[in-house]
Amino acid sequence: MTEVTGTATRSRFLPWSLGGLLVLLLAAGAYALGAGSAQRKAAAGLLRPDDAQVVATGAQIYAQHCAACHGARGEGQTDWREPGPDGLMRAPPHDESGHTWHHPDAQLIAITKHGLAQQIRQPDYQTHMPVYDGVLSDAEIVAVLSWIKAQWPKDIRERHDQTNAQHRKSPGH
Repeated sequence: MTEVTGTATRSRFLPWSLGGLLVLLLAAGAYALGAGSAQRKAAAGLLRPDDAQVVATGAQIYAQHCAACHGARGEGQTDWREPGPDGLMRAPPHDESGHTWHHPDAQLIAITKHGLAQQIRQPDYQTHMPVYDGVLSDAEIVAVLSWIKAQWPKDIRERHDQTNAQHRKSPGH
């Protein structure tokens, strides 16, 4: 009778153990997928060019605060590498023809928030670019920059992601 009871107990236990094993495997797979997603997000940086809501918000803010100088599509001003009649540099493009994508996210955010003069540690540097600290929130700055990045071709976005990854690997980051 003990043998029969043991077999009956094992046959009732088997489905539960297989079910538990299945749950563990599914949880491990979900964790691995989540970790891969987190790694992709970490490689991409602080901007969110794949988040449609953030990009839509950024488009509105860009149109209101940036397009007058940098162009509706981020094309920048003509002869942007040359000073204008006032001696100040013209607004550069933010599309793939410009240099925006050469800079890591943190630097782009800092320039937008605190100004180029602070970023390059030259307090007397003059520019038409306003300082947006107190004008735009950090989330709004990220949204604008996310919209800009969303306009870049895939290969430029990938190169920018590499710039972010290299920046994090450099000493002090």
